[in-house]
Amino acid sequence: MAWRCAGLGWPEEGPGAVLRWEGGRVSVLGPGRPIGFRVVGGRSCVGARDTPCPVRAPVPARAAGARCPECSRLDRAFSVAADGVPDDPRTFRVYLAWFGPGVVKVGITAEERGAARLREQGAVAYTWLGRGPLMAARRTEELLRAALGVPDRVPYARKRVLRAALPPVGERRAEVARLHARAAGLDGWAETLERLECRVVDHSRLFGLDGLPVAAASVRDLVDGGVVAGRLAAAAGPDLYLRADDPRTGGDRIVVLDTRLVTGWALTGADADEGIQVPLAPLPGALPGADGAGQEGLF
Repeated sequence: MAWRCAGLGWPEEGPGAVLRWEGGRVSVLGPGRPIGFRVVGGRSCVGARDTPCPVRAPVPARAAGARCPECSRLDRAFSVAADGVPDDPRTFRVYLAWFGPGVVKVGITAEERGAARLREQGAVAYTWLGRGPLMAARRTEELLRAALGVPDRVPYARKRVLRAALPPVGERRAEVARLHARAAGLDGWAETLERLECRVVDHSRLFGLDGLPVAAASVRDLVDGGVVAGRLAAAAGPDLYLRADDPRTGGDRIVVLDTRLVTGWALTGADADEGIQVPLAPLPGALPGADGAGQEGLF
């Protein structure tokens, strides 16, 4: 029986991350959980907005999203992030997300989603800045980005490097608090946006980053017949940190799997001790030398 992953999720209620599967099933993740799958066949488009791709178009193995150009356009047409729904009546929140020393971003998310968006991005710490209508939140977001000199996105590759050398939690909280104070002191906020006081939330314990060894490598892409197997050491944003056997040393190593690379493939189960048998890419700062029917869950 083949399964198809629908991505990693961070429910607002629950102890941590879940892997979602096409058809509605979920696998609850936790430290030490064995994870193993074997890739079957090629990668195809997952569609958009609960609409399957009509032709199941092939997509590149290294693409972060398993969508063909047509489905990508459909997805963005209804995306708040792409200003596809300017008249969205919901309340939105403006946030400040911290990923590492000096690396932050300002963004918005629907209030009903809580902090799920921050966890999906892998924000190590964050605080809310304000709440209000969509366009007021968007105007204030743009104001704060320009005034604070922060980007609208931080690449995931950069986030992985930063997680390998995080400062103590007190320093993280202090940096976020200082930036909140700077933002609060700026003029030009949208009048209809309610300002929120600084309450820094730190995700390091939720993600499992405390005491996590430096990752040796990341999965570059999946291939037909390839295996990814190990035990979960941590999860942050879309990334799973797997403790897998290292055939070179006879010990184990930490390998990062970006679950966005998993969508669009057909998968079958594999034992957790089969290790990583797909192409890998070394990570900066990594250790030297790193280069059935009725089934309740794939692993």
